[in-house]
Amino acid sequence: MGHPDEQQEPRDWTDEHVARWQPVLPGLDPVVEGAVTRMKKLSVHLRRVREQSLVDFDLERHEFDTLHKLAGRGGSAAPSELAQDLDLAPASVSGRLDALEKRGFVRRTPSTTDRRRVVVELTASGRETWLGAMDVLGHEEERLLGILDKDELTRLNDMLRRVMLLAEEGVSQHWHA
Repeated sequence: MGHPDEQQEPRDWTDEHVARWQPVLPGLDPVVEGAVTRMKKLSVHLRRVREQSLVDFDLERHEFDTLHKLAGRGGSAAPSELAQDLDLAPASVSGRLDALEKRGFVRRTPSTTDRRRVVVELTASGRETWLGAMDVLGHEEERLLGILDKDELTRLNDMLRRVMLLAEEGVSQHWHA
């Protein structure tokens, strides 16, 4: 232990988890296990916040995903582009668009360049609903990461990028094997 006046870092759930598993798995690196477990728990926490925001905005996950992809294309796209973005069959996208159109979140209009084609547009109501659901998660991310100063956050981001590059490299090798 350090000096009696030194304040010890508060312990979280993961500290207890690691302490429980160390005697069972003597080779367990407590720092690696702690980091991985905290990343998993943070991911689960943010997923729960996102799911609750969907409930709050009365959105199904697939409805949010469709609005999100449409917003990501500047609020206007061909159904075929949305099908590609969502990795779905065009018929599946058509059903989604029917439901979103009934709710007033999107509108389909004939293309100005080819009358046989349709353009899907995000309505003001659709944009507002999508942004509202996004804001809930964004506020929670800012609340959590706001505990870090700018330099710490930059270092964390840089370190996670290095880890992700290695993970993505591994995925790439498995795909091509």
